Amino acid sequence: MMLADAANLHTFVDALRFIGANPGFLAQKALEQLELSGAALGIALAVALPLGIVLGHFHRGSGVAIAGSIVGRALPSLVLIAAFLTLLGIGFVNNMVALAVLGTGPILTNSYDSVDRVDKDVVESARGMGMTGWQILRRIELPLAIPLLFTGIRISAVTIVATAPIAAIAGGGGLGDVIVNQASYRLSGVLGASLCVMALSAFVFVALAGFQISVTPRGLRGTSVIGDQTRKEQQ
Repeated sequence: MMLADAANLHTFVDALRFIGANPGFLAQKALEQLELSGAALGIALAVALPLGIVLGHFHRGSGVAIAGSIVGRALPSLVLIAAFLTLLGIGFVNNMVALAVLGTGPILTNSYDSVDRVDKDVVESARGMGMTGWQILRRIELPLAIPLLFTGIRISAVTIVATAPIAAIAGGGGLGDVIVNQASYRLSGVLGASLCVMALSAFVFVALAGFQISVTPRGLRGTSVIGDQTRKEQQ
């Protein structure tokens, strides 16, 4: 038992040494992974975010949002990459589309829920003041929906970044090039690159959390209007 623990500690130390000895190389691979992940997240946002917001605004299509989330999470990215090989070939575009499919589920579900669950009394009051549907969506529903909406974006972003290394199997580049190539980089390199993926995922999560705070109306920071409304309905 002690020998195994000592071996594990030695491997971890070797991984840290690998990171320390190859900062420029790992930084380049991390940037490649961020580029792929950012493109995939952009596609997921362009498709799922407006759809979820519109469905939530009209309180229609909850089944579509739920089904989209289930399908996006149930389909393994590796299977999608393999399926897209015949259409998109090997490389950036194939991996980007596969990761985008993975990221649509949380965004679609949370964007729908965030708008659909906004306090109905607030919406009716705005409508009684003569606001149009577009004005209600832009001035009332979206500001109140930001906390839950961004939760979906953060989940999607971290999921994409953490899953992106498998894209190396199909020429996607990034830190996955190190992780799948133990023959060249040894176990210390594989573990070192994996630690970099963890750090990159944490960085993305924190960066998006900070951005969420910056765009959230001051009166809603640190609170969840949707959560308050849910508790109100349960009383």
